[in-house]
Amino acid sequence: MGSERALVGRTEELGTLTGALDRAAAGSAGVVLVSGDAGVGKTTLVAALTRAARERGCGVLVGQCAELGESMPYLPLADALWAGSGEPGLGTALESRPVLRRLLPDGDGGGIPAGDLGQQQLFGAVLGLLGELGRERPVVLVLEDLHWADRSTRHLLIFLSRVLQRERVCLIGTYRSDDLHRRHPLRSVVAELLRLPDVRAVEVAPFGVNETAEYLTTLAGDGAPPTADEIGQVHRRSEGNPFYAGELYTAARSGEDLPAGLADLLLARLEDLSENASRVVRAASVAGRRVDDELVRQVSGLDEAAVGEALREIVSHQLLVPDRAQGYTFRHALLREAVYADLLPGERTRLHAAFAALLAGTGAAAELAHHSLAAHDLPAAFAASVRAGREAERMGAPDEAHEHYDRALSLWDAVPDPERAAGTERVQIELAAVRASGRSGEPRRAISRLRRLRASETDVRMGMLIREHLAYYLGDIDQYEESLAVSREAIAMIPADPPTPERAAALATYARTLLGQERDPAIPAIAEEAVAAARASGAPDAEASGLVTLGIYRESRDAGGSVGALFARARRLAIDSGNYQVGLRAAFHHARSMFDRGDLAGAKDAADDALRFVVAHGLEWSAYGTTLRCLQFLIHYTAGEWERADRLAADFPIQVVRPVEAQVSSYALFIEVAQGREIVPERLRWLEPQWRDDPYIAFVARSQAAEYFLWLDDPGAALSHLTPVLAAQDPNDAAAIRGAATALWAQADIAARARASGDTETAESAEKAADTLLARARDAASTTPDGHHRAWLGLEGHAWLARAEAERARAHGVNDPALWRATLRAFSYGYTYEVARSRWRLAESLAERGDREEAVVQWRTAKEEATTLGAAPLLKALDDLGLRARLGTARPASNGLTGREREVLKLVAEGRNNREIAAALFISPKTASVHVSNILAKLEVTSRTQAAAKAHSEGLLT
Repeated sequence: MGSERALVGRTEELGTLTGALDRAAAGSAGVVLVSGDAGVGKTTLVAALTRAARERGCGVLVGQCAELGESMPYLPLADALWAGSGEPGLGTALESRPVLRRLLPDGDGGGIPAGDLGQQQLFGAVLGLLGELGRERPVVLVLEDLHWADRSTRHLLIFLSRVLQRERVCLIGTYRSDDLHRRHPLRSVVAELLRLPDVRAVEVAPFGVNETAEYLTTLAGDGAPPTADEIGQVHRRSEGNPFYAGELYTAARSGEDLPAGLADLLLARLEDLSENASRVVRAASVAGRRVDDELVRQVSGLDEAAVGEALREIVSHQLLVPDRAQGYTFRHALLREAVYADLLPGERTRLHAAFAALLAGTGAAAELAHHSLAAHDLPAAFAASVRAGREAERMGAPDEAHEHYDRALSLWDAVPDPERAAGTERVQIELAAVRASGRSGEPRRAISRLRRLRASETDVRMGMLIREHLAYYLGDIDQYEESLAVSREAIAMIPADPPTPERAAALATYARTLLGQERDPAIPAIAEEAVAAARASGAPDAEASGLVTLGIYRESRDAGGSVGALFARARRLAIDSGNYQVGLRAAFHHARSMFDRGDLAGAKDAADDALRFVVAHGLEWSAYGTTLRCLQFLIHYTAGEWERADRLAADFPIQVVRPVEAQVSSYALFIEVAQGREIVPERLRWLEPQWRDDPYIAFVARSQAAEYFLWLDDPGAALSHLTPVLAAQDPNDAAAIRGAATALWAQADIAARARASGDTETAESAEKAADTLLARARDAASTTPDGHHRAWLGLEGHAWLARAEAERARAHGVNDPALWRATLRAFSYGYTYEVARSRWRLAESLAERGDREEAVVQWRTAKEEATTLGAAPLLKALDDLGLRARLGTARPASNGLTGREREVLKLVAEGRNNREIAAALFISPKTASVHVSNILAKLEVTSRTQAAAKAHSEGLLT
């Protein structure tokens, strides 16, 4: 991996190197040994350090070892001195040390004096040279590829590591850890050096998937960014090795599988193996990444002693590494791929057939399917694929289950009597593949398959089942119109009497889809009919689905709060019947209902319990698995448990390409915006293409984008996000209350600023917009989308409505403490961050009213709460309020200016007029004018412009 590549990740590793450089600059020499597999990015990491060192004015010497054995002693030292000939002071230092000068290509050719004395002279000369250079400025000496170092260089490395102490020198050595077999001469050197107090180790690990995504994006440059599939495939094959990832990505874009140059590089490691060892490696490549000791012995055809000796040889060359009690793994997956690709076609088929014969009759269905297919035994591959799909489902691996079922379906027409081999008819395997798609978060893939089945299936009951499934998944992606049409089609296929499980399921799905629009008064009747039909026909999963729909419908119309028990019962019914998607829907609403009623502890327990089930069954990316992950994060965020929320958000990807990924990614913005993190703009860039087509992602992401811009004091940008979000929502959607309250914050800021500057037209426009927004929030709080009275609204909804009332008053120039106290009380059910934000506004309103004593109490409490949360933007706003309203300690005078005059001067430098200064500092315009006059006199200037210039030049604004 070349040094010209941009550094991706590696923050901790670069920090260790930078720390060593800082210590060296302060007069404490240090040594860092950087290790990692070939291509993992050691050179790129060290190059980032050397660039930083040069920018800081340090001297940098870089030398590389070469694969030349012991024939060229001190090669990296000579390389460093020769390549660094332009470094200031180096030429003079070399002239006074002939023993070093002789190492260079243009030296006098006298060579190094023989024996220990000559080596001691050279070592002393190197130490003196580094010390001399370090007296002028810190020096970084890099010795790369020490796994190829000659004996003399290794001795020099030991010497310098031991004697460098107060010299301003940072010595960096890099080596390939995958080349250090047990007898490698550098192995003992590293072990010895790491016992020294000033020697530190940095291991450069492979990339995680997010780092691979970022790296491939940089490689794409101005071209099309890598897709999720490309990222996944490259990361899986490269195992996070940046060099391999770059080669594979470039090759894939040009249609290659494994680049020839990369394959040759990998195969070169096998050239020194004996015939038996080579035979075992070839057999192992067919076995897969993990190799069973006994299976390889039988397939290779060697006796036990020969296989044992061959394996010892292979392990010593670090081609295979021991894995658990029995078996091995290839050092890198691409090494296995290269060996496998190098097999002759007949050899490959024979080896696969041998593995398949040994695996037949065992429980390893997936492996058997793989080897049988590669051996061209299609009947065996088909039967094993069906069995592997069922095994994967039982293990909670829906992605793998879909892959196995899809392979079986591709072989269906190529094998004799497939129904007997599969033990079922084709449509059941198709539905199993649909089920696996849904559980792995791929509803569109499920929909595509169901549409094909819908067009070809002739059996009435099966046709109804297919349509019910199709309608359900269409509802998952908010395709309500088509979902309703397909649901009605399914219900019409079978009469109501006698009740059947298929009709019960279709009715339940129909009611669920209608609920997405909440405008049909027939919803409860249809849901109750579904429940009755399910009970009569013995369909507990359809009963559960109907119960969840009834609970959601009644929730906003029933102030009694009895729906929690209904959701819990529905969850038990669905899970016990094996319908996980309905069970997770019930589990989500069970936890969500407690959350909405302010029972944060109960909601946490319910969500955590549901997520344990989700993880155990591999459903993290299913529709409600994803939603539950978002809810779990939101509960901890709301409760002020931000460390826990941050750990959960660490699994929410930034570089998203699928809607399901974008949904969880958008939730990370809650904590990132609240803490003012630099990652916010990048996350928003990745989310933007997704929110164009997904209203829910737009609602979450753009609402948080608005708050981000409000903290940046840009209400116009905030409204550019909120306006389309509110326009897309149903006028009476309760979720619109928060959006309206946030938009009111923006309008209040615009109105306040306009009034301060005398812009009456803009102020009146903002006041009118604020009235409209408050009316929208009140309507959503009092009326359901279907026009009925909303009997119940969650605690958070009431709190945001209180915030909307207070912001609307602020927009009209009335910053009312009573309204902000009401907001504070409303959020005090446990919403820690919003409590702190409400105290901020309450303190501000109290300061404006002259109630300084209570303003100070609220301001200090809010500061403590914001500090605990790490809410940097809120802290900044509180500091600004404390400065303007003089709620904290007054700042000392400077240049004869009082603390208040410094505050006024800062606003003058921003171009504020007296009216704006008065509004910002809670004083009268006349008082502001007096302060400005005093400032001009004290600074001995005659204009506001001169005062601002002098303030900047003399640092009076810091």
